[in-house]
Amino acid sequence: MEKTDKKKYIATFAGGCFWCTASAFDGTKGILSIESGYTGGHVEHPTYEQVCSGTTGHYEGVRITYDPDIVSYTDLLQIFFRQIDPGDDGGSFMDRGTQYRSAVFYHDLDQKSIVLDVIRKIDGSGQFERPVVTQVLKAEEFYAAEDYHQNYHKKNEIRYRYYRAGSGRDIFIDQHTKKYNMIF
Repeated sequence: MEKTDKKKYIATFAGGCFWCTASAFDGTKGILSIESGYTGGHVEHPTYEQVCSGTTGHYEGVRITYDPDIVSYTDLLQIFFRQIDPGDDGGSFMDRGTQYRSAVFYHDLDQKSIVLDVIRKIDGSGQFERPVVTQVLKAEEFYAAEDYHQNYHKKNEIRYRYYRAGSGRDIFIDQHTKKYNMIF
């Protein structure tokens, strides 16, 4: 696992809207920081507007710093996969386009092995009609999003709630992901 220093590791996920992805991890014991940003593309230091255009190759993502003695990488994957439709390769819920697809960006071969095993278990569970299409990609440069996107769900609570309610994410989660804790 990639270490930032003693007892701190990095995990990077793209699950559609980074506001929703970040909020899913908020409050989890062992998570030291959650940063919204852009990764996986070919434009250096992209802006939100550039990424939203779908022309940069970047995903909206979150970079999580965590203490593996408190929360495991598998625990983080469980949180992540409970927040997405892993069979949707056209975006996430109402957010459509390549920048909103789901991906796990692994930082070392251990993370890659773990996420591939989790995907096999999800596919084997029969929980979804479609196979998992969430990309598993080597972590690349991560560019922090603009300040107003950091902790958006806390800073703009009412707007965020309306956005999330209209996105279809919570309905999907309620209908499809309650059994995840039994899968892995």
